Amino acid sequence: MPHAAVLDTALDPRRARDAVMTSTDGACVLFEGVVRNHDHGREVTALAYSAHPDAARAMETVVREVEEEFQVTAFAEHRVGDLVIGDVALVAACSSAHRAQAFTACGALVDRIKERVPVWKNQHFGDGSSEWVGLGDC
Repeated sequence: MPHAAVLDTALDPRRARDAVMTSTDGACVLFEGVVRNHDHGREVTALAYSAHPDAARAMETVVREVEEEFQVTAFAEHRVGDLVIGDVALVAACSSAHRAQAFTACGALVDRIKERVPVWKNQHFGDGSSEWVGLGDC
């Protein structure tokens, strides 16, 4: 069963690596999405992530699809709640026998999570304003 979760606690990238690596794997690609201090030229001071109740199920579907399509072992966790600069918001990992397969799969995993998992970001800016990101057609 794939590992996918939406959590309100700090994410541990080492856990992702440990979850996907086996003795048959020659590669592990690990992605850490980290809260940065800027967006489109504006100072970001903090942000808050919110998720639909079905977000974990959507993430599990994406992880399973990537595993089947690329023949890798995959892992993904997304954080919700209040985050500050430097916090890890998303961890994704893919392991496989060969590096090209793991790189391609991990890139696809991150892209699909951003496209299909209902998680939204409220960015807080240095001027006191805020902006929702990722609401799409909500």
